[in-house]
Amino acid sequence: MKNRIKDMRAERVWTQEQLSERVGVSRQTVISIENGRYNPSLELAFKLARAFGCAIEDLFSLEEDGE
Repeated sequence: MKNRIKDMRAERVWTQEQLSERVGVSRQTVISIENGRYNPSLELAFKLARAFGCAIEDLFSLEEDGE
C-alpha cells in the first residue's frame, strides 16, 4: 500500500511527533507508516484522515501487482 502521509504532513509543517500526538500513536508508528513498513488499522487510517481533513483514499492507495 502506498501513502501520502509524509507529503501531507510536510504541507502542514507538522513534525512526526506532532502528528503522532494528534492521532494517539508513537512517533515510531508514524515513521513506519511513512516508510511503508506498517499498514495502519482501519481505525488509525480514519484518525489520520480526520487529522488531515481528507478522505482515507486521499492518503492511501493500493499498489497493484507490477507496480
